[in-house]
Parts: sequence; structure tokens; C-alpha cells
Amino acid sequence: MGEEMRTAPYGSWPSPVTAALAAAHDGHPDWVGFVGDEIWWTEPRPAEGGRRTLVRRRADGAEETVLPAPWNVRSRVVEYGGRPWTGAVRDGRPLIVFAHFADQRLYRYEPGGEPVPLTPLSPVGGGLRWAEPRVDLGRGEVWCVLEEHTGDGPDDVRRVLAAVPLDGSAAADRAAVRELTAPRHRFVTGARLSPDGRRAAWLGWDHPRMPWDGTELLVADVTGDGRLTGVRTVAGGPEESVCQAEWAPDGHLLYASDRGGWWQLYRDGTLLCAREEEFGGPLWQLGLRWFAPLDNGLLAVLHGRGPAALGILDPETGEIVDAAGPWTECAPTLAVHGQRVVTVGAGPHTGYEVVELDTVTGRARVVGARHRDPVDPAYYPRPEVRVFPGPDGREVHAHVYPPHHPARTAPDGQRPPYVIWAHGGPTGRSPLVLDLTIAYFTSRGIGVAEVNYGGSTGYGRAYRERLRERWGVVDVEDCAAVARALAAEGTADPARLAIRGGSAGGWTAAASLTTTDVYACGTIRYPVLDLTAWGPGETHDFESRYLESLIGPLAEVPDRYAERSPITHADRLTVPFLLLQGLDDVICPPAQCERLLARIAGRGVPHAYLTFEGEGHGFRRADTMIRALEAELSLYAQVFGLDPTPPAPKLELSP
Repeated sequence: MGEEMRTAPYGSWPSPVTAALAAAHDGHPDWVGFVGDEIWWTEPRPAEGGRRTLVRRRADGAEETVLPAPWNVRSRVVEYGGRPWTGAVRDGRPLIVFAHFADQRLYRYEPGGEPVPLTPLSPVGGGLRWAEPRVDLGRGEVWCVLEEHTGDGPDDVRRVLAAVPLDGSAAADRAAVRELTAPRHRFVTGARLSPDGRRAAWLGWDHPRMPWDGTELLVADVTGDGRLTGVRTVAGGPEESVCQAEWAPDGHLLYASDRGGWWQLYRDGTLLCAREEEFGGPLWQLGLRWFAPLDNGLLAVLHGRGPAALGILDPETGEIVDAAGPWTECAPTLAVHGQRVVTVGAGPHTGYEVVELDTVTGRARVVGARHRDPVDPAYYPRPEVRVFPGPDGREVHAHVYPPHHPARTAPDGQRPPYVIWAHGGPTGRSPLVLDLTIAYFTSRGIGVAEVNYGGSTGYGRAYRERLRERWGVVDVEDCAAVARALAAEGTADPARLAIRGGSAGGWTAAASLTTTDVYACGTIRYPVLDLTAWGPGETHDFESRYLESLIGPLAEVPDRYAERSPITHADRLTVPFLLLQGLDDVICPPAQCERLLARIAGRGVPHAYLTFEGEGHGFRRADTMIRALEAELSLYAQVFGLDPTPPAPKLELSP
């Protein structure tokens, strides 16, 4: 009996990793910071409508949720947001300033009291939005980035550095918000003040550049009455991306620039560590941090090729000592206090945790959001880091997760189905971390391969720029190359390959289904499908000129916009697919999906279109994530002839 019980076809293995379990562990802690000696951070609550709350770790180690529902600590600046909170100690007590998602106002909060609004509501367009707040107790202000919508169109917007009074006098008075500079760039990051308070540094950039294409590092003098004067550019430009700047305790200006082909660290223009690794990344949100100066002159850094590990860099010698522990991948959030460094780290067998490194003892430990195995780790996937040959001999980076189960194996000679995952961005990367959504598939006998296709971050500027004017080509080719290689080597069943992706990954999935014959089906989540309707006035301001680098200038190559769009080739869509869309998505609006469905109407292509009210770009609610994941499994079960145990709720595919 025993041996037969352990042999079962791929896709039929019983698994304790349910969709509900995967949804409950979606998202991770973020935006760490010190408030006095205490560590604070934000944390997702999928079961509470997907809100983000503030969590406080007291000096005695006790962890507590600070703001109850419905408070949601999240900024909508550039739609992807930015650092939404800050804290200081006033009269021996924490003083917190945060952005609330529902109305985007800044609030002041002191434990034991109620949040008090600091900024007004705006009657115009998308309102007033704030990111990267920094408390200046001496001036009684919060310095931050202000994004002000001046009309109803997505392009009707201005961004400027501003100071908000802490006393609440601007809560009903826009005029009481003090602008620190005249608007100079379309996009700005928050100002960093030098140790003596006499200089400020920040980043700026303009359309059509994205921040990973080129930014300017700006420095200004701070006057006695708190104005910024004499603004000058000290680094960066159209072909140089500076992604972060900080002041060292001795007044030197530190920054991460990719002028040498990698995001590396510079001190007043001098390279500090010549390794060909990334010490920075794509600035999708304002306030991301990849390095932080310590009081003793050392630097806490996140660095690596691909995954970013936490280390301590000695700028005088260029040596780095990495923190010991299972955290091979750190999110770009860092805070320092004395000799303590805090970040958010994870690994292939560990979810994201708040990690503290004591640089005196060299000891790293979990201090918040501790990973606890929700199931026996024997069910976790076991990733293989692979490099595949792509077209023209180029290298393609990928993480391959074979089917894995502690008590099941497939019959001899059977090859497993595989799902190719295309990440979003497309200027981004799939992190090498424990993901229960991947475990949901691999523990049932379905393999997953995450492809960090050309255009991905983590491998230098040249790798990132492979996608320049070739989006919809290089990403599609690289995903197909990995799929074909897995089939050719016997790892995957060539007849049972699928592709899935969200946002820009949804574009890659859709483009793959319309331009290749590799896949038997696909899952397309909140995608870009029609480039001719995804630009100024159609999507949000931050990405409205992104296509100039991904596709080319519209005025010069208008035909390319139509030719690359999956919607143009809807007649080539012949395999079953699942389309998932949030109805409140302003980045990839539902209209894109609706146009595609209109094009295939009556053509007999099996498909399902699931929409979710109250969801924006990326799903945050547990019930949404459960339904989406179960629908995806049902698609694969129907197309690949799988018999899941227990069966997934059947997804009705309409022709």
C-alpha cells in the first residue's frame, strides 16, 4: 500500500498550503524607522481590507499594533507611494506623523490620543498627497514631498518640497503649507538635511525619464528662516541614475549612482567600493533606502548581484562584512540608531522579518514580524538559481522551483507542468524568498520558474537596458527561452507550460500568448494590453512617458505602439486564459481588459474575466487573493488535465 499511496500524478498531490494561507502571508513589513530607541514599521493586514498599520516594538521587546482600523498608513504619491510615516520623541513621548490612505492627509499622532489632521483636503482632482515626512521639532514643522493635483486629469499635477506646521494650523488652510523651493522638476524626493542643518540634498527628474534612466542630485543652502536657496546640481543627468543621497556625520555627501554601469556608492564624487554589484535599485517609491551612514563612519549597505544582502562597508578600505543569518534578500528599507541597523530581510525558507544588526557585536536577530512556519517546511519549494541561454547567446537569470512534496512523487516517466512567472515593473526583479503562493503550486506538483528577463534590475545597467525600445520582445523571448530549455532538458512537460504575470508581467504574459506557441494557457493579472491608450492622460503621471524608453518616442515610431500591443493581435489568442482585474486600478485601468475581451468575442477562446471591487493595482484583500489563486489553479487543472486534491472551485471558462 505504502508505495502506491506515495505515487500520484503531478497536480494531484494533497497540500496544506491553501489559498487562504497564501493570502494571509501576502505582503511584508516595510518602512522601518527608529523613534527614540524604539523600532517602528508598517505591516499589511490582508484580513482587514488590505490596510497597512503601524507596529511598535517597545524597549522591553513587546510588539503592538499602534493604529486600529480603519487607519491605513500608506501614501499615494506617484500612485506607488513612498515613505508614509516618521517619528520623533517630544517631551519623552513618541510623536508620529503619517499619511492616511483614504484621504491622503497627513496626521499627527501621539499614543493615547486620536490622530489629528495636519493638512487640508483639496477640492481639486486627486487632492494633496504627501510622502517622506521628516519632523523638525526646532521649527515645529514636518518637511516632506507635496504632490498637488491641480485638475482632474492625471497629468494635472505638481510636486515640490514643502513644510507642514505641526500645530495643525494648515489642516484647513492650504496657504499655511510652506513651499521650500519653487517647482523645478516634475518629480522630487524628500530633502536630507546635513548634520549642521545648513545644506539640503534631494533628487529630481523630468519626463520622459524614469528615475532609473537619469536623475539629478540637487544641493541647496538652508537659510536661517528655513528656505532653500542656491539650488545646484552636483551629480546625475539624463544618462546617470542617482537613486539615493545621504549626508555622512562628518558632512560629506554620500550617494548611489550607476555612472559606472552599476549602482555604486560615492562620497563627494569618489567611488567607495569598486565591486560590480548593485548598491541601489529602481526608485519605484519615494524614500527607498539601500544604504545608511553610521555615526562611526561605517555604512550599512544592501548589496549584491540579484539578491541584496545586508552588510557593513568600511569606506576607507572598501571591505564589506555581511550580517550572518538566513536573510539573503533585504527590502530597500534601512534605519540606523547609534550602532544599530534595522532592515526587512527574508530568504528561500524564511518570509520577510524585521531584522536588527548590532554592529558592535556583529549579531543579527529578528525583532519584529517573526517568521513562523504556518505549515511543515517540508512542503516549501526548493529553488534553484539558474542562468539560461537566451537568443543571441545572452544570459537569462531565473529561479526554478520544481514540484516538491515530502510524501508524494510522480509516476516514472511523467514530466510536470510548469508555470513561467513574469515579474512586474518591468524594471524590477523577482526576489529569491519564501513565497507561499509558489508553494501553493509546487506542493501540488506544479513547477514554477520566475524569470528575471532582460530589463530586470540587480544585474547592472547594461542588463537593465536590454529592454530599451524592446519591451514585448526581449521579455517575451527570455521567458520563452527558459520555458523551452526546461522542456528540452526534461524538467518540464512541453505540452503543459503556462505563463502568468501581473501589471507589466501581465503585458509579458499576454504578449507571450499572442506572439509565441510555447504556452497552453496563461494567467494575466491587471495588465497593460494596449500601448496606444496607455500614456499621457490615460494612465498616472509617473509612468505616462515610460513607453518612450520601453518602446520608443511615439512621434517617431507610432506603428510600433500598435504592433507590440497584445490587443492588436487578439486574433492570435487561441489558448485558454484567465484575466484578473481590480476595478479601482488607475495604473492599468479595467478598460484595457474590456477592449481585449471585445476583440475576442465570438471567437470561441475559452477564458474567464474576474473583477474585484475596491482593489487597485495589485491585490491586497484576503478574499480577492483567495479567489484569484483558486481560479488560477482551476485553469491549470482544466487545461493540463490535473486532478487537484481537494479540487479547486471550478472556474467557468466561457467561449
